[in-house]
Amino acid sequence: MPSLFSLDGQTALVTGASRGIGQAIAVALAEAGADVVCTSTRRAGTDETAEAVRQHGRTAWQLEADLSTHDGATSLAEAAEAEAGPIGILVNNAGTIRRHPAVEFPLDDWTTVMRTNLDAAWLLCQAVGRRMVERGGGRIVNVASLLSFQGGITVPAYTASKHAVAGLTKALANEWASRGVTVNAIAPGYIATDNTQALQDNETRSRQILERIPAGRWGDPADLGGAAVFLASPASAYVNGHVLVVDGGWMAR
Repeated sequence: MPSLFSLDGQTALVTGASRGIGQAIAVALAEAGADVVCTSTRRAGTDETAEAVRQHGRTAWQLEADLSTHDGATSLAEAAEAEAGPIGILVNNAGTIRRHPAVEFPLDDWTTVMRTNLDAAWLLCQAVGRRMVERGGGRIVNVASLLSFQGGITVPAYTASKHAVAGLTKALANEWASRGVTVNAIAPGYIATDNTQALQDNETRSRQILERIPAGRWGDPADLGGAAVFLASPASAYVNGHVLVVDGGWMAR
């Protein structure tokens, strides 16, 4: 009997796979048996991730796309299946953040964040999900955030986008569950990545954050790998429209 967590024979598309959470998820999926299309804004940016995937005996493809543009997202969906064949697992991880007080928040930064975090996720869900629905199965994993539940400080665009990602996840699950497609999300807690570097460097904020996390540490990108494999695997066949928080206990406080 195949393992409930086996991804053998599956091909995954992971956006934002050059480093951090995206890289960790791509490698975890490969460890579980999936071949992986690794994407970033620069093809060379995924060299390290692709090599790690290959070290697990899996096939890796490398594609570049500017997901802050609508054309970039739709073109990526087409290019991924042209290169790798049917995509059975989509991980929408690519994201960006801009920090300004709300009264000063530039419209250009708002637009960039929303296009990258929300519009690209929607367009990829639609394009790849359409093919999954036609084939009668697939797994979509969106990367949400603790700020899908909370407001944050000086990050109104990021917060709005991640609330919307959680809502989009539920809406698509409602439509596609009966067609064999699961749509879920992972909400990372405070993970030590480039996006949180400003918080890590702020001695007061970093201390405040650590004081609230029951695990007593910042998360590592690798902490997200198991959740991604679970949501991409047969083990989660009856899990749909769920936002899985991986936060060291932050939300329990």
